[in-house]
Amino acid sequence: MNDSTNGSVRKRTRADEADEDDDLMGKNGGGKDLKGLVTSLLLLDEQDKCEQEEHDRASIEAKISMEVNHRKKTKAMVDFYSEVQDYYSEVEESGRMKRKKSRLAANSVAVAAASDGLQKIEIEKSNKRGGDGGGGSGGGGGTGHHRRLWVKDRSKAWWDECNSPDYPDEEFKKQFRMGRATFDMICEELNSAIAKEDTTLRTAIPVRQRVAVCLWRLATGDPLRVVSKKFGLGISTCHKLVLEVCTAIRTVLMPKHLQWPEEETLRRIKEEYESISGIPNVVGSMYTTHIPIIAPKISVAAYFNKRHTERNQKTSYSITVQGVVDPRGVFTDVCIGWPGSMPDDQVLEKSALFQRANGGLLKGVWIVGGSSYPLLDWVLVPYTQQHLTWTQHAFNEKIGEIQKVAKDAFARLKGRWRCLQKRTEVKLQDLPVVLGACCVLHNICELGNEEMDTELLTELQDDEMAPEIALRSVPSMKARDAIAHNLLHHGLAGTSFL
Repeated sequence: MNDSTNGSVRKRTRADEADEDDDLMGKNGGGKDLKGLVTSLLLLDEQDKCEQEEHDRASIEAKISMEVNHRKKTKAMVDFYSEVQDYYSEVEESGRMKRKKSRLAANSVAVAAASDGLQKIEIEKSNKRGGDGGGGSGGGGGTGHHRRLWVKDRSKAWWDECNSPDYPDEEFKKQFRMGRATFDMICEELNSAIAKEDTTLRTAIPVRQRVAVCLWRLATGDPLRVVSKKFGLGISTCHKLVLEVCTAIRTVLMPKHLQWPEEETLRRIKEEYESISGIPNVVGSMYTTHIPIIAPKISVAAYFNKRHTERNQKTSYSITVQGVVDPRGVFTDVCIGWPGSMPDDQVLEKSALFQRANGGLLKGVWIVGGSSYPLLDWVLVPYTQQHLTWTQHAFNEKIGEIQKVAKDAFARLKGRWRCLQKRTEVKLQDLPVVLGACCVLHNICELGNEEMDTELLTELQDDEMAPEIALRSVPSMKARDAIAHNLLHHGLAGTSFL
């Protein structure tokens, strides 16, 4: 029993020892795995640090390289523009020196010519004294005119022929768009403003020739070189004369021939417009046209005429002329010079007429405009919505008759003064003066019953753009409806539909 018991004890002890050895071996293996994991993590962390340091180092090097390249490019650009500036400075200085040398050479030639001329004159005087036996001392200061030798000899035979009393009146009117009586009246009224006195060096250009140069240039729109040949004057002289005479027309004649009517005249205008259309209290018909210009050097987009360009497939630039006319087609108000890209309603808002109307000038009266204008307390326009009623159609028919008065007036203005149809050499800042003069001359011709050749009539090509806000006055909407109702039900409109 004891031996068997001891044996079993010994067996358990070995089994227990085996289990303990297995446990120890398991614990030692787990520790090794943990150490390996920690080591791997440390290695990965170290590797990340190395990669980050490498990335930072590469970024710094790239940044340094970029800054170096930027400095090199900046220096290269500065050097390039400095060289360009130096080049243009040298070119400008060279051009300045050439112009200076040219002026010196021209002055030398002029002085030499003048000296030769003086010598010739002295010789002629000496010969004259010799021929008079020395008794012609008083003749040395004779009144004979000596032409300046450095002035180009130009023929003014054409103007002398036109200025002759024998020149046919019809031909004179064809050249200058008015008869002799009207021409003489303009010369007389402008005499004090444009007349010049003779000097010791030159004879002043007569007032009649000055006015003729301006009128012929406005009437034909021909280039200044053609005007120069016609009148025997220099190109720059003709350009200067046109601006001087136009300025005088605007200063002297505009206050007399283009002004807002007085109360008595307004009453007559209302009666005439009402007899035309049946619409009461109309004091003017308004229209805005475009005048073509050469593309300006500044604010080009502002003067771009989009509609005209799209219609004709040709780039067009223009300025605007807004005008109000009486039943005879005489201008009573003009607004000149706003850029061609500006729609008619904005031109109206910029005008002095708009400011005066807001001040009460047009209270209780109408100025009739087209569909490009808004309906205001004092601006009456046609109905523009779709599906018009019979009454609205009838109203548009009658208001169209008033609109036609302004359109016909502008057609005569552009036909009579053909410079308004062509792109002119006149500078943009001088155009309002020239266009204002054309409007004044138009009034003078209309008031003087100067009939216009039908061949000169032109068709207007102005595009009407509907304003963004077409209806701006509720009282005017009601007043327009009342006018339309009265026109139809009193048998004054709607006849074209019968």
